[in-house]
Amino acid sequence: MKLSNLKSKLLIILFLFFGFVGFAKDDNEADHGQGEFDPKEMILHHVKDAYGMHIATLNAQDEHPTHLSIPLPVIVYTDKGLTVFSSAAFHHDYHGHEIVERDAQRFINLHEKVYVLDPEATMVKLDQEGHPLNAHRPKFDLSITRNVFMMWVSIALLLFIFLSAARRYKKEENYVPSGIASFVEPLIVFVRDEIGKPMIGAHKYKPYMPYLLTIFFFIWINNIFGLIPILNGANLSGNIAFTFTLAVLTFIITTFSGNKNYWKHIFWMPGVPVPMKIFLMPIEIIGMFVKPISLMIRLFANITAGHVIILALMSLIFVFKSVAIAPVSVAFSLFITVIEVIVTAIQAYIFTILSALYFGMATEEEHH
Repeated sequence: MKLSNLKSKLLIILFLFFGFVGFAKDDNEADHGQGEFDPKEMILHHVKDAYGMHIATLNAQDEHPTHLSIPLPVIVYTDKGLTVFSSAAFHHDYHGHEIVERDAQRFINLHEKVYVLDPEATMVKLDQEGHPLNAHRPKFDLSITRNVFMMWVSIALLLFIFLSAARRYKKEENYVPSGIASFVEPLIVFVRDEIGKPMIGAHKYKPYMPYLLTIFFFIWINNIFGLIPILNGANLSGNIAFTFTLAVLTFIITTFSGNKNYWKHIFWMPGVPVPMKIFLMPIEIIGMFVKPISLMIRLFANITAGHVIILALMSLIFVFKSVAIAPVSVAFSLFITVIEVIVTAIQAYIFTILSALYFGMATEEEHH
């Protein structure tokens, strides 16, 4: 028990250490050439996607600090064709000061968006709202960003976990779960017995189980990645494009699964007077699209809000410029982080159970 407590304390210390390293790095980057610390800019920069995996900055006060990072490829298609280069060329600058010349073009990274400078421009000019006046976005930006990279990592991890567990079941018919399988099997049974069967039906749930299991584990593991400070908050579930894609998949499956009874309840509600049917039809049609939109916004907002709260609490140290506020900020941040660990699973569960509920509504048979 003592050893277990010691490990827990060490994990907390390491977590806070890497959290301070990542936060201090953001603070120094925000201050570099920008004057006072701006918590809003720092928080928005942290929750947005980025062109590289910036882990930490060593000797941040020096003129040429050392950056520990994983460079990722920047892939853009412009009027002159496809251009590919490493994100390390920007030297971790996201204020548009660093100009990268490739294929007779000049590129800048302005608030984690790549812009192409006009031919005669040697530096970016901004309007009062911070928008570039002499630069434009490329036609297509196919870059491997931080979120894309972590999504691939999560896919590889999920494949490793499930293929390793399935291999043991394939070899032994009466296999007693151990190792990874002992962790995965209860969760799979939980999704089947507590989500699939009750929401869809005991005789119709099986075709939907691969999708339900995929989104449950995919969302959960990416939510966990977003809490690891050393990954600089790879906030995939806090990306509206990610949640939009998952919501669209749920909408497509629901739409194509709809039976006669489902469409009858949408377009011509049975058992109500004709004037009420005409009144209810547009409401039901709107509801078809409101359901996936609510899925999209709920996951995006809850995950992003947790990150923003933690960063806002930590930024109090730099806003007040006092170490005395540090114990309060760290204590509250740790408390919110513990809640966020629980929320990572809750949000995966909510998205999965609501998707299953919509599938169940689409396949429900008519009751007499």
